[in-house]
Amino acid sequence: VTQRRGPYPPYGLEGGEPGALGENLLHRSATGQTQRLGSLAQVRVAAGDVLELRTPGGGGWGAPE
Repeated sequence: VTQRRGPYPPYGLEGGEPGALGENLLHRSATGQTQRLGSLAQVRVAAGDVLELRTPGGGGWGAPE
């Protein structure tokens, strides 16, 4: 899902703001660090590591009030 749009957020219509881009995050349990992954990645993971996928949001419709 995060690969298809690249660096371009979903656009808004009728004055709406663009949506959010997706992200792929790897939370390392051993160190407590978070690693941001690209849209295509190959990494080694350990037991307890967590992969967080933040899917892209849709663009807004209508001017914000």
